[in-house]
Amino acid sequence: MITWMQRHKKWLVITIWISTIAFVGAGFVGWGSYEYGKQGGAVAVVGDREVSVEEYQQEYSNLYDQYSRMFGSMFNNELAEQLKLKDVAYRQVLQKNLIMAYGDSLGLDVTDEEVARELIKYQAFAKDGKFDKETYIKVLAQNKMTPKDFEASLKRNLLLQKVQTLFQVNPTSNEIENISKLLFLEDDITIKILSINDINVELKDDELKKYWEENKNSYMSEVSYDLQIKEIPLINSNSSEDDIKSHYEKFKIDYKHEDGKIKSLEEAREQIIKDLDEKFTKTEALKIYLKLKKDEEKFEINQTFTESALPYSSENSTKIQELKETEIVKPFFENNKYYIVKLVKKNPSTVLAYENALSQVKIDFEKVLKTKKLEETANTSLKDFKGEEISGITRESVTKISGLEQQEAAKFLNQLFSATTKEGIIKLDNKVVLYRINNSKMGDYNKTKDDVVKETIIQLQEEELMLNLLKRLENTFAIQSSIQEKE
Repeated sequence: MITWMQRHKKWLVITIWISTIAFVGAGFVGWGSYEYGKQGGAVAVVGDREVSVEEYQQEYSNLYDQYSRMFGSMFNNELAEQLKLKDVAYRQVLQKNLIMAYGDSLGLDVTDEEVARELIKYQAFAKDGKFDKETYIKVLAQNKMTPKDFEASLKRNLLLQKVQTLFQVNPTSNEIENISKLLFLEDDITIKILSINDINVELKDDELKKYWEENKNSYMSEVSYDLQIKEIPLINSNSSEDDIKSHYEKFKIDYKHEDGKIKSLEEAREQIIKDLDEKFTKTEALKIYLKLKKDEEKFEINQTFTESALPYSSENSTKIQELKETEIVKPFFENNKYYIVKLVKKNPSTVLAYENALSQVKIDFEKVLKTKKLEETANTSLKDFKGEEISGITRESVTKISGLEQQEAAKFLNQLFSATTKEGIIKLDNKVVLYRINNSKMGDYNKTKDDVVKETIIQLQEEELMLNLLKRLENTFAIQSSIQEKE
């Protein structure tokens, strides 16, 4: 999934014009290396506009929430890091401030009355169908926001909308009809599919060794960690009946059936006792932790793990990976035990010896040779190839291309209808398609597709206008940044 997302990242990014404030019930996402401490301060200055830490954090949270909604449980902090989502959010918030600085220069403004009219649209702040100030403040507090910050965010969005109205486009009916015919062209084609799986190559020892020498930095050992570990199994707290009842009364809302109904004391008793034992064990583990830090007690286990083999949750493994040598992580609870872990030494990644890398080198080099031979075969076969003839192909004909999965067919068709030659080669991941366009005609105008076509025209025109505007604004307004984006 990560490869696909990286390739299509620019299409996943939230539109530059209007940032939906998608905070309700979500809270803020953790910041890691971009933590700037508590509220306050600026991460950049664009023209006369300061970009606050809170504004940047909100942009990242909105962006993270958008990806989470698109990809569900598959999306997490690790993927966000690989996609450099923080850098994307930072560039985006700078671009928005460039546009707002442009709005300022035009004399555009947002009044308190306009902000108030926007506020009452939020159902999250309503009580009995009307805006309720107490609910408003409470919901914001639950999401770590103040009315001042939220209303400032609304004001920014309203200013962006005002600038947007200056660039709105409205295609005519003739433009929609003509573009529709172009978008839904129909082709009669001949194709031949060549697969890398049908290509045979010979792997020679001297060529393998040379390939490894040229690419040895791609074959590295995993980072590993020499650890000292102390395990503290769950300790019986010998909780009294009063302890159990008191805990239940304080935290009964945490003990529910699957249907959401709160369990009775007896139904929750076993879990309450376990929770009290865990609480008691945590206190004891913290005492041991302090003794270990003072070297008054010794670790019991010495063990080395590669990064991928750390036997703890992702969150706790990250804590260990971020330790400096000799540092000790505070007790954490997993598998009915508390663990205290000390990083003795971090062993950096090193180039694997040829013998240790050979199995992967063979796989990679074989693919290089097969890909090269596949391309050569395609080029020599193109002129007079004979293949499958398919009539009436459109951009939507993903089920008409036998020999290709639907995702491959969609990629092929997208490139086919962007091609400028009547015959050619289209490369897919492990396949190559030879194509010849035998006949091409305009698609029939279909009025039911007007909305899709109109939206496409507007999107393309607004994107072009926006790119040109941003290029101009970058040369008009000075940008002072306090963040260095990662390479």
